[in-house]
Amino acid sequence: MVGRFGAAIALALCLLAPLAADAANREAKPPAWVELTPSQKQVLAPVMMEWDNMPPIQRKKLVGVATGYPKMTPHQQERIQNRLKDWAKLTVQERELARQKYQKLQQLTPEERAKVRKKWQEYQHLSEEEREALRRKAATPTAPEEAQTEPAGAAATTPTGN
Repeated sequence: MVGRFGAAIALALCLLAPLAADAANREAKPPAWVELTPSQKQVLAPVMMEWDNMPPIQRKKLVGVATGYPKMTPHQQERIQNRLKDWAKLTVQERELARQKYQKLQQLTPEERAKVRKKWQEYQHLSEEEREALRRKAATPTAPEEAQTEPAGAAATTPTGN
């Protein structure tokens, strides 16, 4: 009796294993553009052309953003839309550079990140002329120690600000 029962359980597990794996894959795999809801497509429209080529983790985050979008304030919604549009304008190389800078930023200690955030806020308050002067100075190869005018990771923003 135990032998038959054990065999039945083993058979059931073998039959159900592919179904469980398929369900796990569906949960782990972010949706393709055609699988998004109309409201998600509306929110994520600025990145439509890049969607299916984005890393899965980025698509998952953006689906989360789109899901929470209706609950956001108009200011938050505008900020999300601006970031998505800015991201869509970047070249492939600029996006990769932004991702690399973001990864570096994530490896900093909280104190180091706070310093970077402070420097970035200071940079944001500069006039356009002052920013341009800093960019020119940073582009000069003769002064590598002075080239770090923008904080590390300053340009490393993703569409969600992560």
